[in-house]
Amino acid sequence: MEPGEDDEEPAAADVPEPPLRAPLTRRGALMGMGAVASFAAVDVGGFAYAGGWLRPDTLTPPRFADRFERVYGRHDGFRRNHAKGLSATGTFVSNGAGAAVCRAAVFQPGSAPLIGRFSLGGGLPDQADKPDAVRGLGLLIETANGQQWRTAMINSPVFTDSTPEGFYERLLASKPQPGTGKPDPQRMAAFLDRHPETAAALKIIKQTPPSAGFADSPYHGLNAFRFTNDAGATVPGRWSVIPQDPPVVPPASVGRDFLFEDVIRAVARRPLQWRLMLTIGEPGDPTNDATRPWPQSRRSIDAGTISITAVQTEEAGNARDINFDPTVLPDGIALSDDPLPAARSGVYARSFTRRAEEPKSPSQVDVRRTLS
Repeated sequence: MEPGEDDEEPAAADVPEPPLRAPLTRRGALMGMGAVASFAAVDVGGFAYAGGWLRPDTLTPPRFADRFERVYGRHDGFRRNHAKGLSATGTFVSNGAGAAVCRAAVFQPGSAPLIGRFSLGGGLPDQADKPDAVRGLGLLIETANGQQWRTAMINSPVFTDSTPEGFYERLLASKPQPGTGKPDPQRMAAFLDRHPETAAALKIIKQTPPSAGFADSPYHGLNAFRFTNDAGATVPGRWSVIPQDPPVVPPASVGRDFLFEDVIRAVARRPLQWRLMLTIGEPGDPTNDATRPWPQSRRSIDAGTISITAVQTEEAGNARDINFDPTVLPDGIALSDDPLPAARSGVYARSFTRRAEEPKSPSQVDVRRTLS
């Protein structure tokens, strides 16, 4: 099935996005206004529109959000993707090594608070946890000078799509069918024929089995960015966080929320830690295609330690109301020619403004219930 044959979204979704508004402030980024965080007043869709992929005759953030709702249904008050989640807080302690390649204050020696979010991929806020589900870790780190670094990482070593258009098309191709709970094999095969980069990425992902839980999982930024140091030298870079906890033994029997329950109990016992690793690209390494890994021989810098010290049921005032926009970057980190971060920025903003205006339902993941 070719895209566009029977998958058109409502006409209202084709309205062009408004231009970019004022940049986020520290207070506006972290504080809520009643039940709604002030991100609702910030529309960063202009990033993606300026990038060219959101021309009025093609994709817009509303059309992308509509596509998520078509595939997963509409669930008021929840994210359109990575809907099931758990808020977290902690710190990032920089050892100063990252300053060799990036002047961002976050890489100077010292400690900075962070807000995090564990999540599962997909738009179902009450989905049952599965061992092979895509796991996410979003982070917002704010340094003493008020600058923020936001990143939304997943546990896959590469991303499945190289362009926003490919991602948009794959959403419908991979939609589970009512009778089987699995994608239509013919539709998915036709999609992969048109997107060999996705087929190659899926092979890499299949060769990297997931860990048993959130606590012992690595998380990867996947997209390429540009690091600039104090001397003005710029290099391409990616980042990952590598767990310091030993591998978790899979439980003999699992409940509906076993992945989240395991990490809740783990944090109640002790802080969970990951090493923040910066990978530095070399000439010829792809910076515009997240489906392609860089060689393992690339220079890697251990920049410090991420510690998660507490988790919270999602509610007003914590990670529930944070937009982990990957284009919110501190001075010293900049976008590359990768088209996905700008696209994600616009779609995340649209998803946020929709859920901010919707009634809220309790999270499926309840910390107090788990620990009682």
